[in-house]
Amino acid sequence: MVNLFNVEAIESAKPIVLMIVVQSIYAVVNIMLKMVANDGSSLSVLIVYRFVFSTAFTVPFVFFFERKSVQNLTGKVLFQAFLCGLFGGSLQQNLYIKSLALVSATYTITMLNLIPAITYVLAVSLRMEKPNLGTPAGKAKLMGTLSGIGGAMILTLYEGKRLFNLSLHIDLLQNVTSTTHHSPAGSHVWGLMLALGTALSFSLWFITQSKMSQNFPWHYSIAALTSIMGAIQSFIYAICTERDWSQWKLDWNLRLLTAASAGILASGVCFVLLAWCVGMKGPLYVSAFNPLMLVLVAFISSFVLNEYITVGR
Repeated sequence: MVNLFNVEAIESAKPIVLMIVVQSIYAVVNIMLKMVANDGSSLSVLIVYRFVFSTAFTVPFVFFFERKSVQNLTGKVLFQAFLCGLFGGSLQQNLYIKSLALVSATYTITMLNLIPAITYVLAVSLRMEKPNLGTPAGKAKLMGTLSGIGGAMILTLYEGKRLFNLSLHIDLLQNVTSTTHHSPAGSHVWGLMLALGTALSFSLWFITQSKMSQNFPWHYSIAALTSIMGAIQSFIYAICTERDWSQWKLDWNLRLLTAASAGILASGVCFVLLAWCVGMKGPLYVSAFNPLMLVLVAFISSFVLNEYITVGR
């Protein structure tokens, strides 16, 4: 009986541990993206390389562990993969990294706290989740949604006094040209809108991935298809918008490290873990862990980017 309880406890803890790992990876990669976004690199090209690395990482897993999934590829699955590549890849990342270039990393991440709220509304509207407002769980989900929206409003309207700065007197942005500090008037609002669009794209991705996993329950294959579609879409967008061909050259520098880390870790590893957790617990459960990334990014930014933590932000 004791062993049975231990097994059940371990199984129930797996999604929690996996989501903590995912959010930790996202937090570190986001700091790296913020640094690259401020050094003049082409953001659209960086995203292309991110999904190229992600594709190269995930496809071998499909070959070794999920060969049978190829036999189950249908037009519907490919269309869902296209949407995953769009909402979880090309569109989401282009909106997100351009938001990072306009506002601080902590600010952008905080706006992503709206992801659980948006996901909740979409899931209820699509009848993937029942409100169950008469139950404690239903009330908790509603309160979580309202608190997420309230937090985003506080962030937007109120900054407040500085609380503390945990800086190690290291500012990794001091030697790069910061578009955050030299951006035109109105860029703060534009950054806010881009971050909001990123949150919506994230939510649509979770919803689509949940639908896809019901008929195509192969997590490595879902991650690989998402990466492939994201790479194709990002390449088409970058080739149409980036005229400086020197931006496509990768040297042994932070840009290469960021592209590889974002592709292999944030897209490759995290896509697999997210697909697994969405299949087990649903899109709302996965989205509920996004605020953890805010806490991690806020502290990391304070340590190495010399950003202050204030009452509102």
